Amino acid sequence: MTPEQILRQIHEEVQICTKCDLHFSRKHGVSGAGPANADIMFIGEGPGFHENETGIPFVGGAGRFLDDLLESIGIKRDEVFIGNVVKCRPPGNRDPQTDELAACDPYLERQINAVNPKVIVTLGRFSMAKFMPNAKISENHGQAVNIRGRLIVAMYHPAAALHQRSLRPILEADFARLPDLIVQANEFPEFQDENDGKETPPEQLSMF
Repeated sequence: MTPEQILRQIHEEVQICTKCDLHFSRKHGVSGAGPANADIMFIGEGPGFHENETGIPFVGGAGRFLDDLLESIGIKRDEVFIGNVVKCRPPGNRDPQTDELAACDPYLERQINAVNPKVIVTLGRFSMAKFMPNAKISENHGQAVNIRGRLIVAMYHPAAALHQRSLRPILEADFARLPDLIVQANEFPEFQDENDGKETPPEQLSMF
């Protein structure tokens, strides 16, 4: 299957998924959106009200802020892939629960493998925890970690910056570093060649 076909298959599976209780309040599963050959993948936490209504990720206030952040560094939304660690809206926009994260993780892994991005930007602590489970976002935001030949960059979630105004300049500064990090990412070998598909041990991670 082509990457496009894989992403379409995942989208269709998400719409009828019953692996966790989130499907009971689902109007639309929000699998993700963007080109199958995107160099950058943004991974948020979960759909909100507007995303549940439309089936499109990041279309509410946080999504508009994300669009502004992308525009500030000369990147268009349709040039990146955007998804979440859970594909259905948690009730009341609560935090995703462990079983929900586990149920959705195979979808996300398949998306990462299909798109094969050079840079993954995690938005929020739940997304960051997928790659850096023991990290604190307050200490690691804006830093790039080389995991399996990809740069993983942890950032605050745009929604958090909208609610806590002091985070906004921090997020804007972290985004301003992305173009340089993309250049660095182009110098890394493909992760399958580098580690035979295995995640780099923590002691071997390269920090930038």
